[in-house]
Amino acid sequence: MKLFTILATITMFPSAVESFAFTSMRSNQPSSLYSTMADSGIPPSGSAPSTVDDDSIIPTKLPSDVGMDYVPLATLLASGQLAEADQFTRDALIVIAGSKAKGRDFVYWTEVKNIPSTDLATIERLWIQFSGGKFGYSVQKKKMRQSKGDFEQFCRKIGWTTTDGEVERKKRWFGASEFTYDVKKAPEGHLPLTSALRGTSLIKELLNHPVWDDDDWKKVE
Repeated sequence: MKLFTILATITMFPSAVESFAFTSMRSNQPSSLYSTMADSGIPPSGSAPSTVDDDSIIPTKLPSDVGMDYVPLATLLASGQLAEADQFTRDALIVIAGSKAKGRDFVYWTEVKNIPSTDLATIERLWIQFSGGKFGYSVQKKKMRQSKGDFEQFCRKIGWTTTDGEVERKKRWFGASEFTYDVKKAPEGHLPLTSALRGTSLIKELLNHPVWDDDDWKKVE
């Protein structure tokens, strides 16, 4: 089975090793490290188009401080291809955080500070627009605040957990994804996904990025 972007795996078992919390590994022969992560599953190859709000006009201004093209993301979101948009978002973060230039297909949580506010704001505005305000990092930040920083409670609020009988666990990808790529059916904050397989530092840093300190990210210069 081809291992495609292990980063999308969202089975979250925090450990002392948090530096590999975000990866976009593409390899037919995964290394021993990633082999140990295989039980978390793989992302879906695609998603059935979700019904999106009528406000599906792609913005003409999609600014980036690093020359990133966000038209593909806007197009995927506008057409309701949420799994693909989710994947594009993670891959984009790898580029704009500078990880790709270093020859890595994952982002260290310490690199979140390198993500330009301009780019993160562009990504966020697209998710907000095409989900009717239901998805996005700012929505997740609100949910984390409502959870008082409790990651387990946060996961419950945004639908990242499920139950097997009486046992609660994080959702995973085994064959069909257990996540919901549908604006109408998914809970608020369900997307985009961020892997916390190796710890929760990455998502916490994303939600604490300076861009969210005020509402300027909503504006397009």
